[in-house]
Amino acid sequence: MSNQVEHSARPIASGLLWRASQALRRGTRELATRLWAALWQIVIVAVIMASLVTLGDLSVEIALAAFASFVGAVALLPRQDVDSALDRQFPPSPSLTRLNSPMHVMSEALPDPVILLDRAGQVLSCNAPARGLFTSLREGIHISSVIRTPEFLDAVSAAPRVGEAVTVIYAQRVPVGRRMAVTVAPLARGSESDGSILVLLRDLTEVERINQMRADFIANASHELRTPLASLRGFIETLQGTAKQDPGARERFLPIMAEQASRMTRLIDTLLSLSRVEMNAHLPPSDRIDLNDVLGHARDTLEPIAADSGMELDVQRFRQPAIVRGDRDELLQVLQNLVQNAFKYGSPGGHVRIEAKHIPTLGRQVAGRFVISVVDDGPGIPAEHLPRLTERFYRVDVESSREKGGTGLGLAIVKHILNRHHGELAIASDPGNGSSFTIMLNESRVNEARAS
Repeated sequence: MSNQVEHSARPIASGLLWRASQALRRGTRELATRLWAALWQIVIVAVIMASLVTLGDLSVEIALAAFASFVGAVALLPRQDVDSALDRQFPPSPSLTRLNSPMHVMSEALPDPVILLDRAGQVLSCNAPARGLFTSLREGIHISSVIRTPEFLDAVSAAPRVGEAVTVIYAQRVPVGRRMAVTVAPLARGSESDGSILVLLRDLTEVERINQMRADFIANASHELRTPLASLRGFIETLQGTAKQDPGARERFLPIMAEQASRMTRLIDTLLSLSRVEMNAHLPPSDRIDLNDVLGHARDTLEPIAADSGMELDVQRFRQPAIVRGDRDELLQVLQNLVQNAFKYGSPGGHVRIEAKHIPTLGRQVAGRFVISVVDDGPGIPAEHLPRLTERFYRVDVESSREKGGTGLGLAIVKHILNRHHGELAIASDPGNGSSFTIMLNESRVNEARAS
């Protein structure tokens, strides 16, 4: 938001400076022009005043006062011919003209990013959504410094000649992955030399993520739900058939059926949570939160679980407020997933620590980082498994994970949430000596906070 305000203020500030300089130049030029246009009148009045003084009919003081009054009247009274000449010498500011143009007013009213280019591809104006999408976008630069896709640049170059709107799809990988549909439409035809080019952008990321989410949900659900569904079906058929009158069979099968149903419920809830995170992955969070509050909430919610598991939980806090840009509920989910994994796969009756430390800034351009580590004293993880732990449904020991209620999606959710927060996840483990899962988040700078 601060970037949008800064970019929208730049043309206004430049316009004010231009107007001030033009006003000074215009005033000086106007005075000289008026005096020059009335030069013969001033000469005549000067001769008359000198004659009256010479003849002794008028004092020098009165003559000078009368002459000065006449010159002042000539300089101040409006003259249509002089004003017309000055208007030709001082045309309106181009930036102010564009700001007041119907095209600029219309583009500012549109919710989609809009950029107006000249025939050479130079940016004439852009609306607030466009400035929010491209932080380096400003008037006067060439559009190739913002969008470098060859297909798009070819469409811009050919727009005046083709005379028709062209739509190009391109992918943006940094700072976040996006897919954009860009429509390039010339606003002039044929050989018109002053024609402009309208660039309209539409973000396809959310639509495509929803479609991908549906496909992934079907594939993952069918993969993971097949086993518990097959078990339930087999038990139901058995209870309806050979074990219909067998109370002992019912006592054995019903708890297993309830556990399989609970497993499917957990799996569906986790898949839905992962889908929600993925759908918003391209939208960075804007709230400023204190990680100490997140740590305190995590401690309150996880201590009862630790007591039920026979585990000991130790939660450290940052010594000072740890302010980051983030979504409080999502960061709390990250900590809960990591700590619950430590409870499941750590040593029975063991100890789990949440450590917090701050890495200070390395310079004016590099923000400091807040580091939170979840450390357990469990059996550890073999090194060959570490690179794949954040993959969906990847488990070091499938049977053990399922027995403990794991879905294989917890770390995948952690990875996607941290990607949205521009954070990092580091995993370290020493078999036999426990594991450490560390998250790193950029601190919110003081000047950033004030700008917002």
